[in-house]
Amino acid sequence: MTNPKVLRTPESRFADLPGFPFEPHYLELADRRLGAMRMHYLDEGPSEAPVVLMLHGEPTWSYLYRKIIPRVTARGFRAVAPDYLGFGRSDKPVDRASYTYQNHVDWMLEFLDRLALNRCALVLQDWGGPIGLRLLAERPQCFDAVLLGNTVLPNCEPPPRGIEDWPGPIVGPWAQSTANATDFDVGLVIRSVCVGALDPAVVAAYEAPFPDARYKAGVLEFPSLIPLREDSPGIAENRRTWQFLEGFTRPVVTAFSVTDPGTKAWERVFRERIPGARGQPHIEIENSGHFIQEEGSEALSSALLDLLDRQHGTSPR
Repeated sequence: MTNPKVLRTPESRFADLPGFPFEPHYLELADRRLGAMRMHYLDEGPSEAPVVLMLHGEPTWSYLYRKIIPRVTARGFRAVAPDYLGFGRSDKPVDRASYTYQNHVDWMLEFLDRLALNRCALVLQDWGGPIGLRLLAERPQCFDAVLLGNTVLPNCEPPPRGIEDWPGPIVGPWAQSTANATDFDVGLVIRSVCVGALDPAVVAAYEAPFPDARYKAGVLEFPSLIPLREDSPGIAENRRTWQFLEGFTRPVVTAFSVTDPGTKAWERVFRERIPGARGQPHIEIENSGHFIQEEGSEALSSALLDLLDRQHGTSPR
């Protein structure tokens, strides 16, 4: 590791994580400003099968999908779950200014192109939505279906019915919460948005990528990247993405938890504005907080597998 602009979490931090038997895969990205950086991803299941591309949010990483991946591969599909730069096993630029909404989209576009992923179903939660829906609009030929859970796509247009008070008392303060912070308690944040108690070993697994505050530039910057104002970076791109989505007819299923006040009203927006969402078997997940992959994995997996089966039948190849 010779790039002075990035840090790499020691591999020893990822030894013996509970419920996480997957082999790491790495892709080197060439960023003109930051130099070579290594992006980590999970890649399980038959290499030629249709792909389920699973995108995480803040402050998680691909560990979030550990309960869902085996169910996807058991049905004969390929599961791919990357870690954004700054998260998980991926390299971590040390300068917070390196982390912009556009940079995250550009890095993921390169990831998508380099792996030549196609016939994909997208699974998007938290920041997976704003990033993944931008990927969908940029590379629509790569994607067959979308599953949205506990996510948003802000555009500062007049509020659609149901989100008149968004961002409300939660998202706005959250967006400002780390603006001047120098450290970030990953475990505390994850525990605070779950409805039940998490195993301490699981909390420690979410903390594993970040040995100390130097590794946390990405998680510190993500909240302030939420585009909440007319002049926020990403608003114009999100509006163009909404124009695309309002003509998107491939299947879009929502699977939101009942008790996530920061995103709850957005399920109605996605259902009403995207043609492909009409008539789909949307679900609401009980007894789960913001991270539905963690607490509502069975319901989320069932919705995903139903979507995949309707797209591909019982023989995905």
